[in-house]
Amino acid sequence: MSLYEKMKRFLRAKSEENTTKIIHLETVDSTNNYLRKHHSEEQNFTVVETEFQTAGRGQGTNTWSSEQGQNLLFSILIHPNRIPVAKQFLLSEFGALAIKEGLKGLVKDNITFKWPNDIYWNDLKLSGTLIETSLTGNCIKNCIFGIGLNINQTEFDSGIPNPVSLRQIVGRKVDKLQVLNSIIRAFRELYPLIEEGNYAELSTRYHEALYRASGFHSFKDKEGIFEATILEVEDDGHLVLRDRAGIIRSYMFKEIEYGKI
Repeated sequence: MSLYEKMKRFLRAKSEENTTKIIHLETVDSTNNYLRKHHSEEQNFTVVETEFQTAGRGQGTNTWSSEQGQNLLFSILIHPNRIPVAKQFLLSEFGALAIKEGLKGLVKDNITFKWPNDIYWNDLKLSGTLIETSLTGNCIKNCIFGIGLNINQTEFDSGIPNPVSLRQIVGRKVDKLQVLNSIIRAFRELYPLIEEGNYAELSTRYHEALYRASGFHSFKDKEGIFEATILEVEDDGHLVLRDRAGIIRSYMFKEIEYGKI
């Protein structure tokens, strides 16, 4: 990147750093729902944050369970007017990278992305993201990232398989507002990768931090359990594997599960 481009990016970031609109709600059904219904045409990086969701959602039919006031539950809006629908998984990569960057002041090591966009610390789930989009023609007009990040909760429902919180990782209570501001700042700093169409860097950085990116691991599809190694995640979201027999397999979300360690 040229010195001119670096200066342009710096000046743009400085001009925008105080323009984030943050809406705080004590309770809401879902921050994604609220943002989509009331603020979907707002400026980039409009944020809705709450202490508690009565109907928090995860990917597919999953729900997101959180103890009131202990964690970060928020949604952030962007208008990625250059991304075609066929490359929409780049938004998942962008969101995952922004969360990882926002956390690096607290957790520098062992943060990975479990496909499609869960944030893991070692083999434990720290954060999940629900992404919802609206379209104009063949391109994405609006994108809402609904993020649940475990901050200070230390006891979890037994039905949640492998949760962890920042407090458990760092061994002390964590300031939620500082973490929120850090993540929003990371979204802003990484946004030029979307705005300028630098998709190769986005994908490369996502793959560098992909969970179980090397070696053979256990997976389960409709045919049963098998071992495979991850080859890549394609721009449309397909997870591409090579099994022990050398057969290439491709899956969309919910078509495959990670096996146990």
